[in-house]
Amino acid sequence: MTATSRTATTIDQTAINTIRTLAMDAVERANSGHPGTPMALAPLAYVLYTRHLKHSPRHPDWPDRDRFVLSAGHASMLLYATLYLTGYDLSLEDLKRFRQWGSPTPGHPEHGHAPGVETTTGPLGQGFANAVGMAIAEAHLAAKFNRPGHTVVDHRVYVIASDGDLMEGISHEAASLAGHLKLGKLTVFYDDNRITIEGSTDLAYSDDAAKRFEGYGWHVQQVADVNDLAALDAAVQKALSDPRPSLVVVRSHIGYGAPGKQDTAEAHGSPLGKDDIAGAKRFYGVPAEDFHVPAEALSHGHRCVEMGAERERAWRKVLAAYGQAHPAEAAAWTAALSGELPAGWEKALPAFTAKDGAMATRAASGKVINAIAQAVPTLIGGSADLAPSTNTIIKGSPDFAAGRYDGRNMHFGVREHGMAGVLNGMALHGGVRPYGATFLVFSDYMRPAIRLAALIGVPAIYVFTHDSIGLGEDGPTHQPIEHLAALRAIPHMTVIRPADAPETAQAWRAALEHRTGPVAIVLTRQKVPLIDRETHAPATGLLKGAYVLAEATGGAPMLLLIGTGSEVALCLAARDLLEQDRIPTRVVSMPSVELFARQDEAYQHQVLPPSVPLRVAVEAGTTFGWHRWVGPAGDVVGLDRFGASAPFERIYQELGITAERIAARARALLKL
Repeated sequence: MTATSRTATTIDQTAINTIRTLAMDAVERANSGHPGTPMALAPLAYVLYTRHLKHSPRHPDWPDRDRFVLSAGHASMLLYATLYLTGYDLSLEDLKRFRQWGSPTPGHPEHGHAPGVETTTGPLGQGFANAVGMAIAEAHLAAKFNRPGHTVVDHRVYVIASDGDLMEGISHEAASLAGHLKLGKLTVFYDDNRITIEGSTDLAYSDDAAKRFEGYGWHVQQVADVNDLAALDAAVQKALSDPRPSLVVVRSHIGYGAPGKQDTAEAHGSPLGKDDIAGAKRFYGVPAEDFHVPAEALSHGHRCVEMGAERERAWRKVLAAYGQAHPAEAAAWTAALSGELPAGWEKALPAFTAKDGAMATRAASGKVINAIAQAVPTLIGGSADLAPSTNTIIKGSPDFAAGRYDGRNMHFGVREHGMAGVLNGMALHGGVRPYGATFLVFSDYMRPAIRLAALIGVPAIYVFTHDSIGLGEDGPTHQPIEHLAALRAIPHMTVIRPADAPETAQAWRAALEHRTGPVAIVLTRQKVPLIDRETHAPATGLLKGAYVLAEATGGAPMLLLIGTGSEVALCLAARDLLEQDRIPTRVVSMPSVELFARQDEAYQHQVLPPSVPLRVAVEAGTTFGWHRWVGPAGDVVGLDRFGASAPFERIYQELGITAERIAARARALLKL
């Protein structure tokens, strides 16, 4: 075993060893982290960033850059050290503050902290799916905007994935989709180090990854030694020339060079310790001092700054020529990248009237999507094999498919988790506004990716239909009970459950205008009445999360009924019963508790006056979370049990979610 590959020059090896030692020293100083994989994969990161990746360290967000995703996010110091060495705005002090409060170098890469970090990774498999989404966005924008002689979109996505990434189910889903779509600008390097936290991978994993990915339709290569830079170069070049997505299986040795810990689980997730660090540095032939950065390594790495700037300048010349030849397309390109909605787009929202009659909100949503699709050309999405049920097809647009990447209708297959991870990547890439649909009960399958969307601030839109026991005969396996509360529990998540077709139109408006996090639009399977907006408040009240839909008559309200979704109509019916008994009752539609919570106190008190403590909240789901809004004197009509298989009208009756039951619970509060 030697520290220097026969294919590496002295300066190559100096730079590679600098990445290794910075990672080791940062983990040691933090007394926390994962040193082994950065030590092993430093040659791969070095080769990618200095020889192949199209990037501009001083302008890390320029649109036509290649994207690099460290799906093996536990190896974050590999990325931070490489970014520092190649001229990104990270200082040596930032590396010394690895995993510390306020540092731009957190324990796992977080988008928006350090420049050059394209997505938040750590939960394994998520970065892999994000990368597939980025490749989808690139393919779509290239098909939409490139013109003969004017190629403004032409970049690739590179990924480093671990054995853990490939074990996680989301990577299977995303890899299958990528192969089916023939996303040829996606290259994944699989770090075959054969070690997991518990020991050798063969404790639980004996897949032939190469054969598996060949079965997905990928181009597969093998590199026998990660230290063979020529072999890495050749693998990248072959991937560039193949029309399929590429998997490069790279054999590495975790903890490379650490005399007591190479190829052991101990090198994975713990500091090496002083003795093994000293031994590794002797093996590399580098000084023993902490955070030693040879001037020649830094100078060599910083060549990427000018190389990247030149590539960016060349691209901007292409863009300028494109603008002269195709001014309309160039303006559309600029608008797409800005993420801004076109002026006056909201005028395309359909105006539902009484003649539309009762309508499932999923059906209303389908009408909204098709009404706004032309006004919002960046809108692209689909469902996890449920488009006919979720009403999420953009009529008149082709399917997004291999060789037809201009299509706006995505078919994600029965891959809910993969879909959510792909949506994150599409949104992070920019230029598109993605949505994905399935039944609300299957949001459980998507939750890890939804959580990351909220953490990152990704403006993905989830269309969740079949939102309650109202879906009826499919029974309790498909009837969501706890799912609304679970989604609402995620910080920075916005959940909107509209009451009728007009509120559904406003839900889409709220979702598209919200750009700092994900939004779930939650919709019914069953038809719901169209609320008479001439006698009740307009649906634009949804934009504030909650509003007074129907005011009490005959005096100040004695009681508040608060409803969401299909239960708002029940609240209106219960109000009629109560007012017949001369109980002045206000009905509040609260489609989004998150939007309402963001309003100022004055507005909140206007809708829910503290002087009216008697309140009943109604939702066909768990009562968890509603006591915040009804207070200690209030009551919640909901479900703290699973549903049943029957026509939905019978289920509502049997489980006590009826206007009569709501009115009875209200009278009980009044002690009548």
